Amino acid sequence: MNVTFAEFAMTALRLGIWLALLTALFVPLERWFGVRHEQPNPELRHNLAYYFISSLVPVLVLTVPMALLASAAHYLVPAALKTAVAELPQALRIGLAFVIAETGFYWGHRLSHEIPWLWRFHALHHSTERMHFLANTRSHPVDMVITRLFGLVPLYAIGLASPGMAGSGTPALLIALGIVWGFFIHANLRWRFGPLEWLVTTPAFHHWHHSRHDHINRNYASTLPFLDRLFGSHYLPKHWPAEVGTDTPCPPTLSGQLLEPMRPARKAAPVAD
Repeated sequence: MNVTFAEFAMTALRLGIWLALLTALFVPLERWFGVRHEQPNPELRHNLAYYFISSLVPVLVLTVPMALLASAAHYLVPAALKTAVAELPQALRIGLAFVIAETGFYWGHRLSHEIPWLWRFHALHHSTERMHFLANTRSHPVDMVITRLFGLVPLYAIGLASPGMAGSGTPALLIALGIVWGFFIHANLRWRFGPLEWLVTTPAFHHWHHSRHDHINRNYASTLPFLDRLFGSHYLPKHWPAEVGTDTPCPPTLSGQLLEPMRPARKAAPVAD
């Protein structure tokens, strides 16, 4: 699928409108209910750039691999399985797609911490030293593409999505919901939700994922915390992490942050948050 300049410009315009709406919502909430900082956020300029980079680049890059994977799935996945999935009620198909995609996202995210060459790309996301809503998009495009492939490929493989426009609604909806929820769980909001924290991820849940030193490599799920309980990576005490960030060095410039993971590794660094 070719993307014209007009389509690209319209997408950028929509992103600008959404940025204005997100800012109008989260900036007051973070000032009222978040941790107060004396100094302006030094990451803001880069995070604004990543907001557009992380929204535009993965869409362009994923088009071709998704089409190829969908074609491969036609030959590799048993037809009986796809037929059985196609005969499920629509509501059940949507629910099944959500759980399968979230499980894929979980493992794509977890492996980005456990495999050193994937961590080189994912470390950028953990370089933020202040939790705030725009930290959600502070990610390397390669990292985002890999994680989305983990979540979306199973949907194409078993027939819960297809490469055409008619079959692209489910993946698009899942990505949109994940992005919107991602802004919330990254936000500088000191809210706790009691029993609801067993059902959905919250800022407290995800802030612990960004912990710099204490209880690192926990809470990988984007929306369903039961996945972390199931796979042994859940951690959610009553208190908040003392510090967020990573000890993995991060270049100070935007170009350096994008290019550094693709340079030859100087020395193997421990995989950590």
